[in-house]
Amino acid sequence: MAVAEASPRPAAGGGGRVLGAAIGLAALLIAIVIYTQLGSLGVGLAPAVVLLVVTLPMFLAAGLLIHRASHAREREHSAYPLTLAFPSLSFYAAFFLIPLGYLLVFAVATPVGFGEVAYGFDLGNFSQALDPLYIEVFLRTLRAAAIGTLLIILVGYPLAYWIARYAPERRRGLFLMLVILPFWTSFLIRTYSFLIVLSPEFFLSDWLQSLGLTSSPLHILNTPSAIQIGLVYNYLPLFVLPLYATLERMDWRLVDAASDLGATQWTAFRQITLRLTAPGLITGTLLVFIPMMGEYVIPLILGGGRVDFIGNVIQRAFLEQQDYAFGSALAVLVMSALSFFVILYLYLSTRTESEFGA
Repeated sequence: MAVAEASPRPAAGGGGRVLGAAIGLAALLIAIVIYTQLGSLGVGLAPAVVLLVVTLPMFLAAGLLIHRASHAREREHSAYPLTLAFPSLSFYAAFFLIPLGYLLVFAVATPVGFGEVAYGFDLGNFSQALDPLYIEVFLRTLRAAAIGTLLIILVGYPLAYWIARYAPERRRGLFLMLVILPFWTSFLIRTYSFLIVLSPEFFLSDWLQSLGLTSSPLHILNTPSAIQIGLVYNYLPLFVLPLYATLERMDWRLVDAASDLGATQWTAFRQITLRLTAPGLITGTLLVFIPMMGEYVIPLILGGGRVDFIGNVIQRAFLEQQDYAFGSALAVLVMSALSFFVILYLYLSTRTESEFGA
């Protein structure tokens, strides 16, 4: 019986992808030219708005051309249609890539007067941002974020574990609702509420004294300890939810089987539970660590302005000093430092998936 050989399909859209890439680069180049020309007019922050308005249709048009070029040849029926991803890609380009490019251009500009910059290529802003004073502030922020993340893991992992394994099934939704209940109100209000909770006049201070845990009223406000408490409280739900989602999918019969084969509870947890929940643990850790590195509301309120994080320095550079060039350079350096942790997250996630199938 003769078997008909299917003729090989030509590579779909090879030239179209090259054309699409060229169109995208051309659109980016035109956007940069428009930006620099608007900046030379000296109209302050107006170029940001004008740039967004002008380049958004440009990116939309370029995306349509890329879509048409990439579909010049017939694609496989199972190929993912670019049309479905195009709205999110357009939003991403308009509200992340363009502002990020604007930040990079400001970072190498030269500050001129109050709130004005001269566009060019000046690395003096980065030299100023690498002053030992700002490095010390960054290390203080890094230390507080690392300690806060560790405390959240120590508090959040047992909580998520208990809800996923031991809580009655009909009440798990209630417990999860209690975890996310603080998110029903403003982040600012939640932080301000701790001015009352940590106040020496609040009943918590008298209660701790009556138990003999403290010898005097609480004087914790405007200290790093108050900031640490605020960080753990505000970011704990962001860690618990992804970890609970991972724990909920676990097959607990594996742990029971390990116990039946003679493994201790700690060995079963370390060899099975911890490995299978590693993706949720890594994701939750990243979700709380990175926002902590950029935090400035909690240090400002609970630290009373006496304990600066790197976010406070950037906020003052933009809003008080109106030094957009220095603030942008500092922000770019912080983003570059945080990129290391994102790369580490991607590496650990890929390794976990390949080794443990989690």
